[in-house]
Amino acid sequence: MPSPRIFPKPDPSLLILSSLAGGEKHGYALMKDVEEFAGVTIGPGTVFGCLARLEERGLVEALEPQQRRHPYRLTAAGATALTQQLRELERVTSTGSARLGATRRRLCDGPAGAPA
Repeated sequence: MPSPRIFPKPDPSLLILSSLAGGEKHGYALMKDVEEFAGVTIGPGTVFGCLARLEERGLVEALEPQQRRHPYRLTAAGATALTQQLRELERVTSTGSARLGATRRRLCDGPAGAPA
């Protein structure tokens, strides 16, 4: 049985902006891309609600519909916002990874350098 998740799933806005950084996509393509690269399933209500909020903030823009599909793309403001967010997350993950590496080495060494 998989262990329960300790931390919440990534914010849908971050996932959608990250997906659109790879090129324009419609809602279903966004859902599939996010599932593929992040391992997170987001439903249509979440995707389209998030897209509406991101569009209101000028971070994404809707493109001309193609048949029944409504594609979106990242704006320059969206790219800037995503860059800032990813830098912030990178600081946290790189610090956490470095500290974890030191802790694991210490745990493997055991007390006074003896095997654990």
